[in-house]
Amino acid sequence: MVSPFRKSSYSGQEGDCVEVAHTADGGRIVRDSKDPAGPHIVLGAGAWGSLMQTLKRDDLAAH
Repeated sequence: MVSPFRKSSYSGQEGDCVEVAHTADGGRIVRDSKDPAGPHIVLGAGAWGSLMQTLKRDDLAAH
């Protein structure tokens, strides 16, 4: 079962952002809010957790 997709409150007025839905196993599905029928990225719980830790540490800014 997948929860409804939610858009970030940080998306602003333009609406250009990603939307995220929760999966039953704790993972996430990510899609472009401008193209909801387009491609999706499916991340398991571990991959989602790693991505969130990386973003919080801002490791991507150094690369």
